[in-house]
Amino acid sequence: MGRVSRRAFAVAALSAFTMVPPASAAPKEDVTKEGKAGDRAASAMRGVWLATVANRDWPSKPGLSASKQRAELRKHLDMAVSRRLNTVFFQVRPTADALWPSPYEPWSQYLTGTQGKDPGWDPLGTAVEEAHARGLQLHAWFNPYRVATHADPSRLAASHPARRNPDWVVTYGGKLYYNPGLPEVRSFVQDAMLDAVRKYPVDGVHFDDYFYPYPVAGQSFDDDAAYAEYGGGFPSRAAWRRDNINKLVRETAARIKKVRPGARFGISPFGVWRNAATDKRGSDTRAGVQTYDDLHADTRKWVRESWIDYIVPQLYWNIGFAAADYAKLVPWWAEVARGTSTQLYVGEALYKAGDPAQPAAWQNPAELSRHLALAEDYAQVRGHVFFAAKDVATDRIGAMAKVVADHYE
Repeated sequence: MGRVSRRAFAVAALSAFTMVPPASAAPKEDVTKEGKAGDRAASAMRGVWLATVANRDWPSKPGLSASKQRAELRKHLDMAVSRRLNTVFFQVRPTADALWPSPYEPWSQYLTGTQGKDPGWDPLGTAVEEAHARGLQLHAWFNPYRVATHADPSRLAASHPARRNPDWVVTYGGKLYYNPGLPEVRSFVQDAMLDAVRKYPVDGVHFDDYFYPYPVAGQSFDDDAAYAEYGGGFPSRAAWRRDNINKLVRETAARIKKVRPGARFGISPFGVWRNAATDKRGSDTRAGVQTYDDLHADTRKWVRESWIDYIVPQLYWNIGFAAADYAKLVPWWAEVARGTSTQLYVGEALYKAGDPAQPAAWQNPAELSRHLALAEDYAQVRGHVFFAAKDVATDRIGAMAKVVADHYE
């Protein structure tokens, strides 16, 4: 699933819900706005995702000259500065490929149109240098397990590790994925990602919401052989799968600290861990997808155990949305983060603002600004990240401009 479609997926994932009695929202932090203003504002995250999968944000299309690609990249960074943002999450491994010269994986097809073809320059190296020159932080954004947004291995570059190791790959939902249940896969994807962290002075390492893939009706993820070999000590396949992802997170965190101690490690999961009807610790939501059960990602545990430096739940719903109310999810996540060393940022759906296919709330330029105002009441919320760079630039109905005027001036 491409990055653009996975964001739209957030709404579809909530369409299959059952009526559940409301659960109590997490209590607000007893802190005045005056008391929060100084220290929180100084360190607040003001981020933007810069997506490369399917040429969502950059480059505007594959096959552009190196100079044109550089110019477009600089324009996105300049736009981030003009909107008073301070951090860019740059997608450098969208589909088991690379936006830097990697000894592990081929050059991304989104640069030249041909996977494995050298674009003639180093996008990640340039992005780090140009971001830092503008006073921006640069977090390298990786997708650990997605191999391709199609199901044909022969379309991959001949040198692709997925072709050399076909037993690593699972076809599911018309796409190709590495199997998270194989220890050799977990080791390889870490090696491939950490190569970039070792080579470049990135400020952070970032995973998105893909671990085990989003469920596809009528299909099963075929990891029978891996489960038979490695799952014997677990009470269920689901528990084994969660342990596989937990190991990825813990091991990656430890290796980042060794390779680049100053870099922070964070993850931006789908915004619902579990519904309260499923688990009393869950949120007052009625989501059709729950990360714990469907993606086998125990996002709450990662925060409570302080395994990661920050989390950016994708709270891509408006205030008052019945199945997943932004105003209920923010306090739930704030309570999860309370007392941990994991910082909480909120993922914001700028891409929905002014989209005629979205509910009425998203036609109001003030909706996103209201999100930031609401989040100010929770001391654990240390900032926001906007999806995505193209939408920061186009700002269809002025929603981003209003956020800047109301909160970033």
